[in-house]
Amino acid sequence: MVIKVNKSKSRGKVIIPGSKSHTIRALFIASLADGQSEIIRPLLSSDTLSAVETCRALGAEISAETDRLIVTGTGGNIKTPDDVINVGNSGTTLRFAVACAALGHGYSVFTGDHQIRKRPLGSLIEALNNLGAQVFSTRNNGLAPVVVKGPINGGLTDLDCVTSQYLSALLLSLPLVANNSEINIVRLNEVPYVEMTLWWLDKQKIKYFNNNFKAFSIMGGQKYNPFSVVIPGDFSSATFFAVLAAISGEEFILENLDISDPQGDKKVFDILESMGAKVSIHDNSIMIKGDKLKGMEIDMNSIPDALPAFAVAGCFAEGETRLVNVPQARLKETDRIHTMCQELKKMGACIEELPDGLIIKQSRLRGCHVSGHYDHRVVMALAIAGLNAEGETAIDTAEAVNVTFPEFADLICQCGGKIYLEGDDKR
Repeated sequence: MVIKVNKSKSRGKVIIPGSKSHTIRALFIASLADGQSEIIRPLLSSDTLSAVETCRALGAEISAETDRLIVTGTGGNIKTPDDVINVGNSGTTLRFAVACAALGHGYSVFTGDHQIRKRPLGSLIEALNNLGAQVFSTRNNGLAPVVVKGPINGGLTDLDCVTSQYLSALLLSLPLVANNSEINIVRLNEVPYVEMTLWWLDKQKIKYFNNNFKAFSIMGGQKYNPFSVVIPGDFSSATFFAVLAAISGEEFILENLDISDPQGDKKVFDILESMGAKVSIHDNSIMIKGDKLKGMEIDMNSIPDALPAFAVAGCFAEGETRLVNVPQARLKETDRIHTMCQELKKMGACIEELPDGLIIKQSRLRGCHVSGHYDHRVVMALAIAGLNAEGETAIDTAEAVNVTFPEFADLICQCGGKIYLEGDDKR
């Protein structure tokens, strides 16, 4: 699918959809709990629907009502799946499910789309094997397809977290094993996502010890209880509207955002304010208005999903913007460092790659044909660039936005932005 974008002014109120990260954590904990849980206002996107189908395959019963998911959990008694489980494009689902499947006694096989089959699992596989499971990659390369056989016993392991999802996966599953477990952390990227997982464990009163994110001790023999929760808005999705406001000089009120939530991407608003945007925090919303932006160095390690949007922000900021300390951005749906450099250069950006980030100088962007590389965050970043570039920008593989933000283009339209499907004259 190709979307076309023209330079235009957009402003207004936007209701940000539910958090993908919270929705998937809620689904897995509800699926491991003993009893019926209620997940209210979840994000319904291709990634979260992949999580729903995966949890069903592992034995949970899940039904959808008007604005909620009702989950009857397994009590930790993981079912041996009837078939190979395809997680689609969801890396979070893959990593969490592999660790959950290790609680069962049978064999589970996981695969995904062409991007998922390139995303690493090696250190998680090694850790699960150290803890008593039998896990191997079918191609012996640390990538999906992957085969898992439990039960995991607990014990001691090292863990190299090039992605925080490895640690979150173990933290979700290890409380249910028979014995205590110790995890020594070799490296940990994306700490706020682990903090979000710990927030969920704390709500469940799970017993663990966190040694300053250098090591974790998890008590075995615990259980999850059923719950009812309202999923908060997604700061990662809000990032695109925040950056759009900042670079355009317009004002957005972004609703359904709680600044007290543990999501790491709320840091985006502090960064944009430091660059020159005006930000006002309210009870359930954030107002952001663009102004003259100044480039700065930004450590992106804790907010890797914001790199595509900030690559665009750098094009509209005076001087030089450096996005650094985010090597894991090369291991997402695409190598986002290379992809954003490549596509923004087509639009006229003065941008270069670092091993762990990007250097961007203020640039005059021109619309042209660019590729979204089937990466939802790349597509959305290029769209906000196109809304502020001269001429028309055409973005291919735009269907990828359905992974996390199916309403993205419609919300842009409602706020006055000129964005439409190729061949659709209605917008």
